[in-house]
Amino acid sequence: MSTNDLYQDRRIILAPMAGVSDDAFREICLSFGAQLTYTEMVSAKALSYGNVKTRDLLALAPSEDKVAVQIFGHEPDTMANEAYELEQAMGDAIFSIDINMGCPARKIAGKGDGSALMRDPVLAAKIVSAVENKVAAPVTVKMRRGFEMGHETAPELAHIVEGSGAAAVAVHGRFAQQFYQGDACWDTIARVKERVSIPVVGNGDITSGARAKAMLEQTGCDAIMVGRGAEGNPWIFTDIKAVLEGSEVPTAPSASERIDIALKHARMLADQYDDNIVKMRKHAMWYLRGLRGATKARRAINDAVTYDDFARIFQEVLELQDQPEASKVEENR
Repeated sequence: MSTNDLYQDRRIILAPMAGVSDDAFREICLSFGAQLTYTEMVSAKALSYGNVKTRDLLALAPSEDKVAVQIFGHEPDTMANEAYELEQAMGDAIFSIDINMGCPARKIAGKGDGSALMRDPVLAAKIVSAVENKVAAPVTVKMRRGFEMGHETAPELAHIVEGSGAAAVAVHGRFAQQFYQGDACWDTIARVKERVSIPVVGNGDITSGARAKAMLEQTGCDAIMVGRGAEGNPWIFTDIKAVLEGSEVPTAPSASERIDIALKHARMLADQYDDNIVKMRKHAMWYLRGLRGATKARRAINDAVTYDDFARIFQEVLELQDQPEASKVEENR
């Protein structure tokens, strides 16, 4: 397959999100129409030390035939060696080795990793070249509009990493210093697309099928990547798929449907983590967002640990949905 065909059948992508896109969440998103998933980002340095928790982040979801593995770091040799080891261990399951040059978190960028690499294009190029020379899988790069506010470097950096062997780039249309504030600049994605000949994946502010279609049309990008828009909302992939195929857009999920998926998610985590599923807390809050009684439920979620804890909270919220509208204010106190 040529690099230009890389996303031919995988245009609808779940973004890598630390602490969010674990294998349970990826499995759910795949069931709703996501065509490609990424692991949570993993530290090349931690992998080199044999860190077990880091290795656990690479577990495949049951229906995941391919997965993009995202690594971060700033040492070319370490990045290349660990990418090679990952490829040897995971084989054909790897869709691509993705190099994180976009994470704005201070604990990542502050060590010279993630989005900090956008400030050092020479080092960024060395990393891409080192990894590309070590693995057979396509090497891709995820970046932001730039690091400093107002200083757009994505088009030039994309051109540089293309010359170093990158098979594709994904671009989030915000500066690293913005974190997630303000609107994503889709024009940046269009400028990157004009600057390179490899596929470009657009990322940022995709909240519906209509928004996904608009990004594809406005930027000319080859695929779209959904991040926060999928949190508590795997149905977004069904919506996107329907819009892009020109088929009937499904109705929004009911409260009962949302809670059914939340329960499924909790059960998957409980089976995997011996019923200690504090990591379900953030997901539970997202699933309940906007429902009657959600505020009260969030307080209980902060203390929830087991599947039964979450199931009880979800059932209480579900029962509130049938109460008269006049009760809504009282139940949210």
